[in-house]
Amino acid sequence: MIKETIYRSLLFFLLAGICEIGGGYMIWKAVKHEQPIWVGILGCIVMAVYGIVATLQPAGFGRTYAAYGGIFVIMSLMWGWIAEKTKPDLYDIIGSVVVLIGTAIIFYAPRK
Repeated sequence: MIKETIYRSLLFFLLAGICEIGGGYMIWKAVKHEQPIWVGILGCIVMAVYGIVATLQPAGFGRTYAAYGGIFVIMSLMWGWIAEKTKPDLYDIIGSVVVLIGTAIIFYAPRK
């Protein structure tokens, strides 16, 4: 049961990260790289889906959004590496490991 809950929350983290970062990236491209306005509008819609996905997590709002922050650090660096060919350096990797440990403590530590 606990493993299932963890796997489910990880799936929601991944899906929400794709929505938030993907939607934000679409808006970024529309504004900074003069893509068509519909790209930015679609990005806004995708980001709204992120807001819905986040509500599917079992934890409360504050803990959930704090944990998303950590997950998004890592996913953002990966997105930049894939989409814009900006390879993370040693400090990006070290920082990501630190953030991931903190995220795991915040979200998965046993509570009373």
